[in-house]
Amino acid sequence: MDFEVRTDRLLLRRWRDDDLEPFAQLTADAEVMRFFPAPLDREQSDRLAVRADALFDVHGHGLWALERLDTGAFIGFTGLAPMPEGIPGSGGVEVGWRLAPSAWGQGLATEAATAALRFAFTELMLAEVNSITAVVNIRSRKVMERLGMQLADEFDHPRLSPGSALRRHVRYVLAAADFTE
Repeated sequence: MDFEVRTDRLLLRRWRDDDLEPFAQLTADAEVMRFFPAPLDREQSDRLAVRADALFDVHGHGLWALERLDTGAFIGFTGLAPMPEGIPGSGGVEVGWRLAPSAWGQGLATEAATAALRFAFTELMLAEVNSITAVVNIRSRKVMERLGMQLADEFDHPRLSPGSALRRHVRYVLAAADFTE
């Protein structure tokens, strides 16, 4: 199966060694990581990139590195990953993204996630895809809504402490029959 996907402005591809440095900068950025427990150090960031790419070999889908077609710049990731255990939708597949601030506000997250959803529904033949985020992450929730996803659940994320402002999460779902581009 060919894991490379192109959109009008993006190349969704497997990870390369030269992605690690810009990814480490992205995951160390406090604003990028605002809705995650903490920024990542270089070792944590590298491990995440390796796990993201390894998903392709294990599951037949994964988190693609995102490259701008016009500049060749690495701008983050998007793709498909297993839903975490212990939350609504566990056992299913999640679409997710994380982009550098230079890529924000241009519709690139929506464009990349649409391509990931097309792959999920046409190549993998999935019946539905989930997406989760902290309740307070309005920007990601808006992307989910632009993708046509519907709010399905609100829950406390079991991996976050009871006192965390990020603990309350939402899950959005999109059925294959409802997918439109």
